[in-house]
Amino acid sequence: MTIPDKAISNLELFQAKSKFDQDTVGMFYPGLADPAFKPTLTKLINQAADDFTEVAKDNRPTEEKFQEKISIGLSRFTPLSLDTEDRERVCSYFEELMDIVGLESSGGHLNAWMYGFDPTK
Repeated sequence: MTIPDKAISNLELFQAKSKFDQDTVGMFYPGLADPAFKPTLTKLINQAADDFTEVAKDNRPTEEKFQEKISIGLSRFTPLSLDTEDRERVCSYFEELMDIVGLESSGGHLNAWMYGFDPTK
């Protein structure tokens, strides 16, 4: 797998931006159901960006390594009680991370976490 040239710097930009804010233009996200979760959720999604950075800097990055990081990253959110819109927002951040590194598939991890099943199986 070839990592795009600006992937590392784009992962850093991703980490620097504010997250879980209301978005009425792009994805029509109303913001967190419970704003008290914002620091925790931001930390967890930034940790996923760190995971992606680790794989992107690897001498042999593979889709499977990124997909494993997606699984690990999503498992960090599992204990939290998030409503559907917040869960969708988490998934959209993972999709953004995937786009940054050029990963086309989560290997079914996003669907399994969001909906409880892997449509590829």
